[in-house]
Amino acid sequence: MRRNYTINYLMSQKTFWKIQYINLCIDEFARKYRLAPKVAYNYLNKYKGLEFLNEHYEYEHTQALWETQESLRIVCQRNGGTI
Repeated sequence: MRRNYTINYLMSQKTFWKIQYINLCIDEFARKYRLAPKVAYNYLNKYKGLEFLNEHYEYEHTQALWETQESLRIVCQRNGGTI
């Protein structure tokens, strides 16, 4: 029983850090392109940037933030974004 608690705790910690990372990426994207954070969130959501971050978190969070920002720009452009 105690082991399950530890696994659940670790899974929730991982989820916490993933959310923190995605928030950081949204904020940095907004700063880089001089957008309000809500506008950046809507743009990344509409053009599948958030989906990309969620699916590729394990790799992306090990890269430099500028590389992740460039990946987001490319993903969004491929899905119809204009930034």
